[in-house]
Amino acid sequence: MTRSCILSVCPRTRRRSDTSTGGVRFETHSESRTEDQIQMIKESWRVIRDDIAKVGIIMFVRLFETHPECKDVFFLFRDVEDLERLRTSRELRAHGLRVMSFIEKSVARLDQLERLEALALELGKSHFHYNAPPKYYSYVGAEFICAVQPILKERWTAELEEAWKTMFQYVTSLMRQGYQEESARQRHLTLSPRDRPERSNTAL
Repeated sequence: MTRSCILSVCPRTRRRSDTSTGGVRFETHSESRTEDQIQMIKESWRVIRDDIAKVGIIMFVRLFETHPECKDVFFLFRDVEDLERLRTSRELRAHGLRVMSFIEKSVARLDQLERLEALALELGKSHFHYNAPPKYYSYVGAEFICAVQPILKERWTAELEEAWKTMFQYVTSLMRQGYQEESARQRHLTLSPRDRPERSNTAL
């Protein structure tokens, strides 16, 4: 796969995005524009990573403020009413760092499509077991963008925002697919042998 496929439409991505999984249809970019977006994301990440713990906490406090229903996914935080207390929570800091680590790995794999796909699909599958449904995934990207703008200051531009949004759309569409694949697999495992559809023999 070429780097130009990462933030633009390539056949493999289009097939996934056009299914009923709710995947995102990506705007077609020229190769040079895609290269520019990848470079912008990587350069901005070098600044963001110096404050990853801070960004992780801000991101989740904002998430719980704007979408309080998301707290239901987190056993440790679902009964917390005073969100300011979360700013000093060790558990929230640890979870924020795990999410930021995933974002860092995603950025590092922007020019390695197969590795990025595998990473995001696996995370989506694990979120099925966390009972974290796909409807929440896009919220995290939006809150990340809000959290990093003050850190990047004058470096933040409309073009950089579009690049980050495109990356999060791509990653969350793969996570959504991974979640649904794991959901289907688990449903199949719970069926009794007689309830499972018979496989037809298509060998010639």
